[in-house]
Amino acid sequence: MSNNFEDYPHKRFNPLTGEWVLVSPHRTKRPWQGKQEKPAVNTLPAYDDKCYLCPGNTRNQGASNPDYKDVFIFDNDFPALLHESVGGFCDEDNLFKVEPESGICRVVCFSPRHDLTLSRMQPEAVRKVVDAWCEQYSELGEREDIGYVQIFENRGDIMGCSNPHPHGQIWATRSTPVIPESEDKRQREYLAEKGKCLLCRYVERELENKKRIIFENDSFVALVPFWAVWPFETMLLPKAHMGAMVDLTPAQRDDLAEALIRMGIRFDNLFETSFPYSMGIHQRPPKNKDNKHWHWHIHYYPPLLRSATVKKFMVGFEMLGMPQRDITAEQSAKQLRDLPEEHYLDRGE
Repeated sequence: MSNNFEDYPHKRFNPLTGEWVLVSPHRTKRPWQGKQEKPAVNTLPAYDDKCYLCPGNTRNQGASNPDYKDVFIFDNDFPALLHESVGGFCDEDNLFKVEPESGICRVVCFSPRHDLTLSRMQPEAVRKVVDAWCEQYSELGEREDIGYVQIFENRGDIMGCSNPHPHGQIWATRSTPVIPESEDKRQREYLAEKGKCLLCRYVERELENKKRIIFENDSFVALVPFWAVWPFETMLLPKAHMGAMVDLTPAQRDDLAEALIRMGIRFDNLFETSFPYSMGIHQRPPKNKDNKHWHWHIHYYPPLLRSATVKKFMVGFEMLGMPQRDITAEQSAKQLRDLPEEHYLDRGE
């Protein structure tokens, strides 16, 4: 049996979720085959009078935005969660089960500028976003009716983002959602079995290996996880052990802002387009007392595969069996690592 993972199909295990991904590198030795079109550059105005997130504009439900100058946060006008919820129910066969779920949904506008993204903002402006995320985690997490605070950003219309204005969301739920709950369980079990933090050890091993590292700064490392499912899936992980963003020092918050910009620039430069993704922060449930096992981190799940218009879909075997990828995590990491850190829109002709 060969140990050359670059040539033969194999499965890779995700220790955070307990799931597997099928990797088939033999299917494409050159992942960039075929035409790669130059996408048109979409030029957005700095202010759009029809945008319901721009300063001073009226939103769909009639509320008016203030003339905000940096980060602006408001309760979502069309929330997925409500303060009230239905009662629970379970039949005698445990086949029809309902549990109540309530919560709060908020929108976080990163900038008053309609034409920016995190990758195009200045470090001091992104630092204000980081501070806002920390403040929201603390504020919402202190509420008796909130058990978990999920911070995330959907970027690009193919990710379901209904407005190009730079913004993210916060969904604070009564209970812990399925994926963070799974990560909680796996990290807790690893600490009990190995006596060390799962992601602390993982970061150490990745920094030794280097093959999947994209970049690092004093506080954070950006990498393509060994078990990545999406073509250019990445993670941002703090090098020091900490359970939540609120544990960051001021210097570490600055480093996180820098890392968010650098990661965004690399994504944009990959296919010279405003790169779509879903990005989310996983951190300890705010009220859990036993949190030594938690190591907070950021996931990026981008769908693009070969160009600005060619994307990966979960179909066939992936929907019925398990996720599968042809490009290895090592190949994706090298592609991202080799990109310049100057945004393609700033290079000039």
